[in-house]
Amino acid sequence: MSITVAEYRKLTRKPRKYRNSPLRIGALRFDSKAEANRYQDLRLLEQARTITGLKLQPRFALNVNGVHVCDYVGDFEYYELGVRIIEDVKGYRTRDFRIKQKLMLAIHGIELRLT
Repeated sequence: MSITVAEYRKLTRKPRKYRNSPLRIGALRFDSKAEANRYQDLRLLEQARTITGLKLQPRFALNVNGVHVCDYVGDFEYYELGVRIIEDVKGYRTRDFRIKQKLMLAIHGIELRLT
């Protein structure tokens, strides 16, 4: 019995680290079903004018004493009642995320909203 290279790769593929399943909605790719579902909810809220200015993947430089430590990339940015919201969809809060969450508050004064 022989198998194709594509079949072999499928059989030997390692599972994703956090067991998430990437999903596409139109031309957009999301890292998880939860993130894709949240995007659809936010689009409905934007259409209902409950939120405005929805953006995907906002990027923030995390610099300490003039030294670039890392970047934080959120899932969504939008305005709710005139307040800027940076949101992250998390199934599991990693150690790296908790550090970046504290750096975002200390450097930018932004408290992340978790969903």
